[in-house]
Amino acid sequence: MRRLAFLVMAAGLPVAAWAQDAVIRIEAKRDTEAAEAASRWAGQFDDVVTFPLPRGWTAIAIGPLSSEEAGKRIGALKEARQIPMDSFVTVPEEGVVLTPVGDAAPVALAPEPAAAQPDLPAPGSYLRLQSVEARADADAALSQWRKTFPEAGLAELPNGWFGVVLGPVDRAAADAWLKVFKDGGVMPKDAFVSDAAELGSVIEPGKAPDLPAPPAAAAEMPPLDQVQRALRWAGVYDGEIDGKTGPRTRDAIQAEILASRLSTDPGTAMRELIARRDAWRSEVGLTMLDDQATGLSVMAPMDRLAFDRTERALSIYGPRDGSGAALILFSQPGGQQELLDLSGLVTALGWVPQPTRTIKPGHVLLEGANEAHIGRAEGWVQGGRAEGFVLIWPAADAQGQARIAAEMSDSFARKGPAANDRATSEAALPME
Repeated sequence: MRRLAFLVMAAGLPVAAWAQDAVIRIEAKRDTEAAEAASRWAGQFDDVVTFPLPRGWTAIAIGPLSSEEAGKRIGALKEARQIPMDSFVTVPEEGVVLTPVGDAAPVALAPEPAAAQPDLPAPGSYLRLQSVEARADADAALSQWRKTFPEAGLAELPNGWFGVVLGPVDRAAADAWLKVFKDGGVMPKDAFVSDAAELGSVIEPGKAPDLPAPPAAAAEMPPLDQVQRALRWAGVYDGEIDGKTGPRTRDAIQAEILASRLSTDPGTAMRELIARRDAWRSEVGLTMLDDQATGLSVMAPMDRLAFDRTERALSIYGPRDGSGAALILFSQPGGQQELLDLSGLVTALGWVPQPTRTIKPGHVLLEGANEAHIGRAEGWVQGGRAEGFVLIWPAADAQGQARIAAEMSDSFARKGPAANDRATSEAALPME
């Protein structure tokens, strides 16, 4: 039978694959690209054949061969790096026609059996996250991977194993994001990219992830102080705003790229992040507040605040239209002790519930929350004064609170003299 098969091929005619015949699958292309690729492989090997795959794909293979011959030959070819490392041995289904690459014209496919065909992955490239042999292990792996990539799916591979995959995406995007995910420790080092035709059938469908292709050219990185502020707004950076590159800034840029997946290019990703921050600031109504009583200036959500009153060293803004927000600015002459006294007042009045305190020379930070609100008080000793702010925000909007607090901390400054200094010098601060 082997001799007969080769005689038929030598005659330039298509042959039907016998049950014991195997082939070495080396590539799969869309029908429009298959002829060129097959011709290229035929320049290396004399026994290149093609056969149809579902959904308009064409397999390019070496064969037909006995299973024993195929096993020996694929090992030698891979060792010599003459074929792709993801090539594999397969036995075409009964009735599939192998067409030798040469002068023979393609022939019509044999009628497909009446049995339902398995679902196949949509065309495109896929990130191969993990491969396991047992179905139960595959289901467990998919469940775990979906915590990081909710779009992941499960495929039954041609070799009988199961693969957790992410796709389809453009090939350039798949290659670029694979590197980013590996560098960020999100994907294992042995993860790789496969074409749809190499995945077998779909077991658990996934969804195409939103992974943009890399830009044609890298974008210039914005000024680093702007980048650091935007990264702090995004919640991935808690270092100094110093405009200097360093491990914390680099790690935060990587963390933001992994979290938002806006671009694999750092410059492009940071420009997108800064634009998102600017749009958010407009959306929440952040404007510059110049408070005459304390002489302080700060970026604040004034569409949710209404001036209430001043009390010596304090300037108090209550909620507007039931927003649940409040802001207290404080300023008085003094140093570290006066700053600690003010932080004690904040705690006594319950503005920051059950606070966690971070106390350093010249700086105090109190953070706490209950079921109703989140409180944050931050103060500094600067210019011979103890001053700062308290932000009270609804507990249901923790992300908004963190972002607004970061904006206030960044923008906090002295605008002019404090009108309440005289009142503060005449009497102590009220403790109730």
